[in-house]
Amino acid sequence: MSCPFAKTATSGSGCPMKFDQNHYRPQAGSEDRDNVNQKNDDSGIVSPKCPFGYDSHTFKLGPLSCMLCKALLYESSKCAPCSHKFCKACISRFKDCPLCGADIEKIEPDADLQALVDRFINGHARIKRTQVDADTEEVRDEQKNVIYGAVSVERGAFLVQQAMMAFRAKNIESAKSRLSLCAEDIREQLKTSGNTTELCSQLGAVLGMLGDCCRAIGNTASAVTYYEESAEFLSKIPTKDLELVHTLSVSLNKIGDLSYYDGDLQSARSYYSRALDVRRDAVKEHKDASSQLVDLAVSLAKVADVDRSLGNEHVAIQGFQEAIEHLESLKLSSSEASLEQQRHSVLEFLHSQLAEKQEPVSTATV
Repeated sequence: MSCPFAKTATSGSGCPMKFDQNHYRPQAGSEDRDNVNQKNDDSGIVSPKCPFGYDSHTFKLGPLSCMLCKALLYESSKCAPCSHKFCKACISRFKDCPLCGADIEKIEPDADLQALVDRFINGHARIKRTQVDADTEEVRDEQKNVIYGAVSVERGAFLVQQAMMAFRAKNIESAKSRLSLCAEDIREQLKTSGNTTELCSQLGAVLGMLGDCCRAIGNTASAVTYYEESAEFLSKIPTKDLELVHTLSVSLNKIGDLSYYDGDLQSARSYYSRALDVRRDAVKEHKDASSQLVDLAVSLAKVADVDRSLGNEHVAIQGFQEAIEHLESLKLSSSEASLEQQRHSVLEFLHSQLAEKQEPVSTATV
């Protein structure tokens, strides 16, 4: 889905992060705008530089980042005797220092370095810029207007960026810590601004990611709580935005998956059905959106799978057949290769379910 912080990004530079279904990733095609700006000193364009070495385009954080997870240091620790520094969770997986190869005799906390990292988050990452209009951001002084070009990203996008790098490196507690700070910030904004579409979409996305963190460490109860709250906020947003609709249905499906694995089939069916309803409505609103038809087929398969487990074989077969009809009617272009691959994979699963009625396979991972 689109980054929920995109609207706060610097005009012209775009948001440095993109959402997909499960991950944030750097935006492709970012140009080296700093070099361009340096060549135009007379144009009034200024490229602020972070004194800590943070580059918002390459995501490098200089001395405050962990070379293993590439994110901000979390629970900063140093190896003895070599004194190289990493996140505690990252370095705890090694017996030899991954930087110099020295034997690790012990790992010691580095409170001073962690305090510096925390000050960086609370200070530098809070950079705010006055928005003059929808197209440009200007900072006025007594002599001239200055347009800031490659300013470091806003706190929300910054924290999400760091969280996702840590999550991908399996430093889950680090990711959870950054996302929790982000969620707290948005909740404070909600108190003063109310339930705006932008804030609800941001909080809904961040809460869903917190659910993923809890799920990754086996805390199912907290994961469900976060997913439910994510769905609550995303449900307040008009269904015109397909990517937000997709995120809402994914949150509902994740709760259904956890209920399914826990053996609570009735609860699983309830959440799968809610996701199915959301996707049916989206297809009605956007009949030409290919991705929505694939999502709809997945939801039909999930509900049908639970119906079969509950003994409702006839209803289950109808669900599988409806999903097949949607996918077989879908014609994709050559530019939609990844979606075609997903369509083919789901079709194979559906046909196998009709062919092997006696041994249903869980759709929780579809």
